[in-house]
Amino acid sequence: MITVTGATGNIGRTLVELLAGAGEEVVAVSRQAAPAAPTGPAAPAAPGVRWARADAGSAESLRPALDGARALFLVLGGELNSRGEHPAALLDVAKAAGVERVVLVSSLAGATRPEAVSHARLREFEAAVRESGREFTVLRPGGFASNAFAWAESVRTRRTVLAPFGDVALPVVDPADIAAVAAAALTEDGHAGRTYELTGPETISPRRQAAVLAEALGEEVAFVELSRADAHTHLAGFMPEEVVTGTLDILGVPLPAELRISPDTERVLGRPAAPFADWVARNLPAFR
Repeated sequence: MITVTGATGNIGRTLVELLAGAGEEVVAVSRQAAPAAPTGPAAPAAPGVRWARADAGSAESLRPALDGARALFLVLGGELNSRGEHPAALLDVAKAAGVERVVLVSSLAGATRPEAVSHARLREFEAAVRESGREFTVLRPGGFASNAFAWAESVRTRRTVLAPFGDVALPVVDPADIAAVAAAALTEDGHAGRTYELTGPETISPRRQAAVLAEALGEEVAFVELSRADAHTHLAGFMPEEVVTGTLDILGVPLPAELRISPDTERVLGRPAAPFADWVARNLPAFR
């Protein structure tokens, strides 16, 4: 059995599908009992999937979902990335439950910017996983292609993308690739002790992302470049101040290591990482 936290997120939802499709028994953990269905309060569970309601930031809350699990997928969502109990508490509960393997989603920026306060919690979780005595794999993705969902409303209603640093290109990664690498690390041998940097196959700027959306929609999509100050004001509405500053630093003045296209996805999956256009094609209804 494999326990998947963040099971309704951009990575977790795909990971649950991949594991269930491979015949694995999965406990899908989220703050709600199951994801919403189009016509009702909850979608039916896929064969082999049991949904569990838990706060992954609380070791005791997660304990029942770990009972009988041999592997744990741990994603640092909002609840895990907030201050609270020490990350080792969660790993101790996993160890007591018999979990043998842990796959952690961290962040490339946690390594490239080791002094950044915004990523301190991620580094704490990495240390706890490495010191847990369990087999572990750490995934360090760069920026997510799915961050483009933030433009969905403005593209639908005004055919406009608003973003800062319009011509700064970064190798954004498709969350489906992160899920595929996680599935391999959870179910295959040969990944213990490894740290994988996960990026897309090319760098792409916000202006170019808007053009890709326009090509997929078959309509013009305008790009409006925000100032750093305007972007800061927008992000501060839902991010802590230190996270806003760190995010804008990466988007505006990326370090060489944050521009590097990593070969790790292809090494693990035996195929190239998916470009941004592939993510757009799968998620185009959100922008229509």
